[in-house]
Parts: sequence; C-alpha cells; structure tokens
Amino acid sequence: MKTIEMNTIENLKWRYATKKFDASQKLAEEEIDILKEAIQLSPSSYGLQLFKVMDVRDELTRKALQPAAWGQTQIVDASNLFVFAAKTKFDDSDVDNYVHLKASSNGMDPSSFKGYSDFVKGKLSGMSEEEYQNWTKRQVYIALGNLMTVGAELKIDICPMEGFEAEKFDEILGLKSKGYTSTVNATIGYRSEEDSTADSPKIRKSVEDLFEIL
Repeated sequence: MKTIEMNTIENLKWRYATKKFDASQKLAEEEIDILKEAIQLSPSSYGLQLFKVMDVRDELTRKALQPAAWGQTQIVDASNLFVFAAKTKFDDSDVDNYVHLKASSNGMDPSSFKGYSDFVKGKLSGMSEEEYQNWTKRQVYIALGNLMTVGAELKIDICPMEGFEAEKFDEILGLKSKGYTSTVNATIGYRSEEDSTADSPKIRKSVEDLFEIL
C-alpha cells in the first residue's frame, strides 16, 4: 500500500477561526506575497476572476471599518485585513480582457477564441441580477478557501468574517464607484496567547455522516 504523507491535513487541523490576534506580530511582505499568489492562482468559473481583494493596511480606515464589523477586534488587531469584493455587473469587456490575456499567453490570435467568448458572454448576459451576484460571490469563496489552506500550511492564522455590514464597508472603501461590493473578509496574522478558543476541539461531522457513497 502506498504511503501518503499528509502534512496539509495536520495543518488544517491546526487552523481555527482566530478570535483574538496578537497585534504586535506582523506578517513579512514575503508571506503576504505568497498569500496573494494563492488567491491569484485560485480557480474561477470561465477563468474570469470577477473580484478584487482590498488589502486594507491604513490604521484609520480599519478603525472606521470596525463598527461596521460589529466591533470585532480582529479587524484592527490582525496584521492584515483582506476585503474580498465581487464585481457588481457583468460587461463584455470582462470576457474580452480574459481572451486577450489567454491569447497573449499562448501566442495565439484572440479571434481563435471567438466561439468560447461568444458562449461565455451569452451565458453571463442571460443571468438575472440575483443569479449573477450569487455566482460571483461563489467565485470569491473559492479564492477564500485557497487563502485559508495556504495560510494553514504557513502556520499563519486566518479568520474568515461574514459578520459585517457590506453597504458600510462599500462606502468606507469607495467600492461602489469602482463597480464592486464587499462579500467576505479575511483577517490575517498570528493568534494571541490570550485567545481562549485556540485550544478548543474542532467540531465537525464525521466523515461517515458527511459523505454518502452511491
């Protein structure tokens, strides 16, 4: 039987939704770059990546965001705050830009991808506003998952945060004028020794309950 070494699983057991960060510990730029690359390399539907990530470092901005995040201390104490923002409306240029990038990367003419381009434009333009928004938000969560997994591998604490008022975040960060809306946040840094939840057992359904073999 093949021996499989699964350090990733052990690291995922180590991670948890950090409730209290050590504000004195900051990530090195090299670590931040790796986390950003993990997000960049995340799969997305049709490859379009219709989202942006705001790397909010300004202290005053983060203090302004905290009340809109229900006063949660992670917003200001974590080394870094990533705000994932989904694109609010689809435009044909989203597909055109991707096709030109794909063509350039493969040394091909963009016209070679016309069939693909027309197909994607047709699918997305046919979505209702609600369908489109739900779809883009799902793409964001794929990237968030990649971020948390790579963070665990690096032993960097990451807490995903849905508890916030998106409209207020959008206003403070000027996202509406950019055509984006905040979807989910990730606070990133190192756990505080005072975080009483750090050693709590990880509560999950059993594999048998979670999976059904058909």
